[in-house]
Amino acid sequence: MSEHLPQQSAPFTGRMATVLIIVALLSLGAVLALMAWSPDLVSRDKAGSTPYSRSSTGYAGLVDMLEARGDDVSISRLSQSLEIGGRRLLIATLSINGRDIEPDEISGPALIILPKWTYRENPAKRSWEIDADLASAERAMIHLREFDEDGEIVRRKTPGALETPFGRFRPDFEDEMQLIETDLLEPVISARGGALLAKVPGREIYILSDPDLLNNFGLARLENAKTGLGLIDEVGGGGTRPIVFDATVHGFERSTNLLKILLDIPYLGATLIALATMFLIGWAAAIRFGAPERETRAILAGKRALADNSAGLIAMAKRERRMAPGYLSLSRRALSRELGLPRTLSEDEYIALLDRMAKQNGMETSFTELQSGLSSSASSRDDLTNKARALWRWRKEMTHEQ
Repeated sequence: MSEHLPQQSAPFTGRMATVLIIVALLSLGAVLALMAWSPDLVSRDKAGSTPYSRSSTGYAGLVDMLEARGDDVSISRLSQSLEIGGRRLLIATLSINGRDIEPDEISGPALIILPKWTYRENPAKRSWEIDADLASAERAMIHLREFDEDGEIVRRKTPGALETPFGRFRPDFEDEMQLIETDLLEPVISARGGALLAKVPGREIYILSDPDLLNNFGLARLENAKTGLGLIDEVGGGGTRPIVFDATVHGFERSTNLLKILLDIPYLGATLIALATMFLIGWAAAIRFGAPERETRAILAGKRALADNSAGLIAMAKRERRMAPGYLSLSRRALSRELGLPRTLSEDEYIALLDRMAKQNGMETSFTELQSGLSSSASSRDDLTNKARALWRWRKEMTHEQ
């Protein structure tokens, strides 16, 4: 008893398979794009003394205030912004637990704002701070020592009026005012007990000891904002220079992963061309080839193979041009056999007979003309081919062969 198995059919139609492939390719492209740009899509508004932060110790308020005033302001995520000096004013806002900035890695003009506060981040919303506490002077001093190994951080009561190169102000510092006690740095704004703003000798690098003049918490006080803007104009050449806030010191350095490089300008064009090439190669491989070809013998048999091999040997020996008399003799024997010409004819009688028969058949070319072209070696391979082909056609026409 035989059993008939059900015929198996394809689970998907051609159209359905095409749709699935397109959806898969689009999904793959979306995943690769998210992998490349995911670091840039994450919110940078986190608690801390960064130029993105809107918490009390952050500096987003200063960025907004300078932009509202009409200044050219930007936030840089490139480490090169620290090294390239010249026309811009670089502002680096340090944090208590952040990394230091060494004088050799920065070019002026630059304003370094020392940290003063520690904070506790709100776990429910990372851009908020639950509370901020005054950090120890020793921890702020770690950052100062990069510019003055003997410098000290001291805290004093708010002095009331403060004399500056750009006017008299009455800033209000939270808790105590933080000052620099130094013998190396050049004081620019001094208060009782130290320098509020000091300059590195021989360089356009300024160090602000107390961040309450410029952070979000301090800018809530009008007199602090006026003092802070005057201070930036003083170190920035009167507000004529573009202002660049450095974000790399807080870990926001722009990532340069390979995937992002391949999908971004200027390499995006090359990537698209490579993908298109891969697609076309795959497409060609899928539709060009039919059933696989059978393996053939290395040396073919038959008359055609024998003729091809003989022609190849003649070509290798470079004796093609000398084949003209031989082909003429072969054609004459074939004509005699096909037309039934008597073998007793002399050479002149034979040629005259063929010329007369061609004329009777209305042929324009005589055998004499064709024979004269093949009686000696041809000038080239093409010349031999043309003359041999003309004689072959003449013979076919004479014998009425198709």
